[in-house]
Amino acid sequence: MKVLIIAAGKGERLKPLIKDLPKPLTPLLGLSLIERVILTCRKTGFREFLVVVGFKSQMIKNKIGNGQKYKVNIGYIENNEWTKGNGISVLKAKDFLKEEFILLMADHIFDVKILEKIRDFCINKDECVLAIDKNPTRFIDIQEATKVKTEGDYIIDIGKNISDYDGLDCGIFKATPVLFEALEESVKKGAQTLTDGIRLLAKNKRMRYLEIEKDNFWIDIDTPSDLKKAEKILCKDLVKLTDGPISRFLNRPISIRISKFLVRTEVTPNFISFLSFGLSIISAWFFSLGDYLSNILAGVIAQLSSIIDGCDGEIARLKFKESKYGAWFDAVLDRYADALIIIGMTIGIYRFLMEPKILITGFLALTGSFMMSYTADKYDSIFRKKKVLPKVRLGRDVRLFLIMIGAFFNKIFLTLFILALFSNLEVARRLYIVKKKKEEFFS
Repeated sequence: MKVLIIAAGKGERLKPLIKDLPKPLTPLLGLSLIERVILTCRKTGFREFLVVVGFKSQMIKNKIGNGQKYKVNIGYIENNEWTKGNGISVLKAKDFLKEEFILLMADHIFDVKILEKIRDFCINKDECVLAIDKNPTRFIDIQEATKVKTEGDYIIDIGKNISDYDGLDCGIFKATPVLFEALEESVKKGAQTLTDGIRLLAKNKRMRYLEIEKDNFWIDIDTPSDLKKAEKILCKDLVKLTDGPISRFLNRPISIRISKFLVRTEVTPNFISFLSFGLSIISAWFFSLGDYLSNILAGVIAQLSSIIDGCDGEIARLKFKESKYGAWFDAVLDRYADALIIIGMTIGIYRFLMEPKILITGFLALTGSFMMSYTADKYDSIFRKKKVLPKVRLGRDVRLFLIMIGAFFNKIFLTLFILALFSNLEVARRLYIVKKKKEEFFS
């Protein structure tokens, strides 16, 4: 199935920010709007694209090319009548699309889950389907949005000015060539917008709808205010259900601010993983010295490494550079980092006290840390499936924060003891919880 992207507009209301750029090239957290649309589609499995261009079309072609750098194929359709309604832009693709296709706008940012659902939505050959939002968030400008009225499984009316509406148009379609027929008919009557063609289909009971879920995001970017809202939406989406309390309320607010700067550079997620690991090595070395000032520095650096450790995943998600290898690579470095910090703490205090209990406690803290990481996958999957926050989440963020607090109070042995005790108790608790759901995990 091909994806048709309408990218012919000028973006007059965004001019204070984008100046002479065409609207589809508006930058948003390290990528242009049209790049975000293409990469969202690629994440859903789409590889064939047609882009309708108009205003400063060559700039768009130079930016995204034939799609090779995104590992997709991109073709272009020129619309010399781009000043007219967007229905004209859609009509320009008539000769290129003879089967079902996805229709998107270059200035709409949306959740990949919406695209997955509309891709799998079954329609007849003489029908189209539109994603609609019946529970819009505060980020959506309802006055500017296109409204829809539904009845049963169909849209019966659509437009910006209808008063009796029960949903908003998300600008995400699965269409058939019947859309071109409707647009041609509406253009003959002097109506040139996509909405006009959709209204004709709606009157003939040919326009179905897909209601998006409450946690799915989308936004139509027309103004600088919309752009700021889109940035907030994307950053909010970086918070994970499985984030621990320290990560959620302390680390994420800081790491996201750092990531918002780094996405504008060429820094890679793997480099950030290395940077976090390097900070852990420095922290371990300071802990091994054993004096109070060194402990304080070590604790602060350990917490800083924990914050930076969140940036690699954030940058990967914002720039669509996520990979299973990258996640695994980061996890491996985290295990080494945890081991080095605990070993550094153990060496530092053992140099002064030389008591066997220190080595035993350090060993138990190290074992507990490893087992916490080893059991995290099965435990966290419970909350990913249920889409609820865990009531208890004593993860790496909590451990490193506790290490910093212990360093400030110069209670390194007590910190090791607490880590040893609570990490192993937490592992036992996770084993018990997963055991109750063993049929689900081990069948």
